[in-house]
Amino acid sequence: MPEATPSAIAKHSLTIAGHRTSISLESAFWDALRDIARARGLSLAALIGEIDAGRGAANLSSAIRVYVLTQLRASAQ
Repeated sequence: MPEATPSAIAKHSLTIAGHRTSISLESAFWDALRDIARARGLSLAALIGEIDAGRGAANLSSAIRVYVLTQLRASAQ
């Protein structure tokens, strides 16, 4: 199976706050999100649950992208 490009959309199903949901993100965001979760000692579902709880009215996929960008910017400073 060929390796996905960073911009390829990948859909994953997770259980968050007791509800099944599917999230579509670019492969690069999934990779970064996994790295952040690992660094924080969290499961991917737990990290996404935190993002979900704080997202307000924002779309979950968009909230995840903004979260990843914010974390990467903070680590670059």
